[in-house]
Amino acid sequence: MSDSTPSLTVAVRTGKGKGAARRARRDGQVPAVIYGHGADPQHLLLPKLELNTILRNYGLNAVIDLDIEGTKQLALARQVDVHPLRDYVEHVDFLLVRRGEKVIVDIPVIVEGIPMGGTLTVQEAGSVEVEVDALAIPENIVVDVENAAAGTIITAGDLNLPAGADLVTNAEYAIVAINEAKSASTAEEDAEAEAEADEAAAE
Repeated sequence: MSDSTPSLTVAVRTGKGKGAARRARRDGQVPAVIYGHGADPQHLLLPKLELNTILRNYGLNAVIDLDIEGTKQLALARQVDVHPLRDYVEHVDFLLVRRGEKVIVDIPVIVEGIPMGGTLTVQEAGSVEVEVDALAIPENIVVDVENAAAGTIITAGDLNLPAGADLVTNAEYAIVAINEAKSASTAEEDAEAEAEADEAAAE
């Protein structure tokens, strides 16, 4: 994540319901809601192009300095709903945050490196939960499997978290496994054995 906090000028949304949301999207705006710290939820309209640029550059856990018709609010993009087929942002839930406040977020895990020959890298989890300063949320956490041997298991507790971040996910939770790659003949033998077991169970 960049050291700077992106800013976005937004409008208060008055129209409610699916029809109003569809009209907003046709006009190049994204419906959103902001809540937290005991404040009443506030419905907003965000400029689509500027929002997409921020999410692309800062990730789905972006903290944005929202200018809500002249009032500034720091907000974490808590949930970003993307259309499953058309791949556009349908709605955003924002959580009010304060400078110095810690938040719990899901951080994507990226696997890099090439393990030892004859192995297969299996990513068991795509993200982990961490508690971190709202203005220092990492875009991702990298796991290096360079030259890792078969049988290596990397757990959540093995991850290299940024300074000041605390792991929320169970430390023993498996993130990446380096397995021994099966040869074609071994895989065929396993398939035959499984088929025979299924036939025996059916008799």
